[in-house]
Amino acid sequence: MAELSAESGLPVATIKFYLREGLLPQGVRTSATQATYGDAHLRRLRVIRALIDAGVSVARARKVLATLDEPPDEVAALLAEAHAAVAPSGEEDVPLAEIEDLAEQLGLQCWTHRPERLAEVARAMRTLREAGFALPPEVMRTYWTSMRHIAAAEIAEIPVGDPDEAVRYVVLGTALVEPLLLALRRVAEQLATVERFPPNP
Repeated sequence: MAELSAESGLPVATIKFYLREGLLPQGVRTSATQATYGDAHLRRLRVIRALIDAGVSVARARKVLATLDEPPDEVAALLAEAHAAVAPSGEEDVPLAEIEDLAEQLGLQCWTHRPERLAEVARAMRTLREAGFALPPEVMRTYWTSMRHIAAAEIAEIPVGDPDEAVRYVVLGTALVEPLLLALRRVAEQLATVERFPPNP
């Protein structure tokens, strides 16, 4: 275990905790008190750290890892589980009619696969309405078109052939890239502001 600790950069106590919680598979026993660990354990530790560092609970991480151990037939289902682990879940239910209306506005045909994601959008738009902020339709269309392009580029880069790396990509991409997108938006808004309202010479 000392070697696994050195290679992963994690303390032995942390690795033992992951073993006790069933997040990391047991090593191959060589004696009553010794076990060997291989590359599969190192790869799994990377996924565990990605989940835990992203704020995923141990119970939720265990569920994602169980899906990795017995992956569904469709890759999309595996990635959906990883995404759901780090995506926010709303406390307030959104009426089905409101979700259906939003799906129609966005031109979606298969929204029923993940209605909770649309519910997030519906809650955000409801907050805007309650604040008296009217989002221009053209701006909403631009948001949606831009997000589709961003998502297509991200999904195109998902590693294939290695479920562990695919899950790690999705988890880190959700938890760590979203702040980057927000920061880039602010930079772009500064540039757009200067273009529309040039400083006085």
